[in-house]
Amino acid sequence: MTGADIIGAVLRAHAPLIAIVPVERIKGGRLPDDVALPALLVRTISSGERPALKRQATVRITDRVAVAVRAASYREQKAIMKLVRSCCAGRTGAVGGGQGVAIADAGGGPDLNGPGNSFEQSQDYRVGFLDAA
Repeated sequence: MTGADIIGAVLRAHAPLIAIVPVERIKGGRLPDDVALPALLVRTISSGERPALKRQATVRITDRVAVAVRAASYREQKAIMKLVRSCCAGRTGAVGGGQGVAIADAGGGPDLNGPGNSFEQSQDYRVGFLDAA
């Protein structure tokens, strides 16, 4: 389990988002340059384990996860970013297949020129969760 897995599951379960970005266009790792638009890329930026004095059965992991939107227009990019933000931040508990999850907004990225005249922007999250030690 990773923070990217959790965010990906949350995105794929959000009906208003799926109405615009089909599930098969929500990817991990990388997006090909010729991907059909719009598309989302979910990836782990960094990961850390909360140090404990005594090792327990579970550990608290905090991942920084970026969700990158690639869209055909600036307007579409902004609309999708709004949907991404509305479904992810502030979620706690048993979320996206994880336990003890806490998702917090960690800032948005700049507007970028994507491949093939596409429009890109990313939204970052801090995703804390419990994982087996």
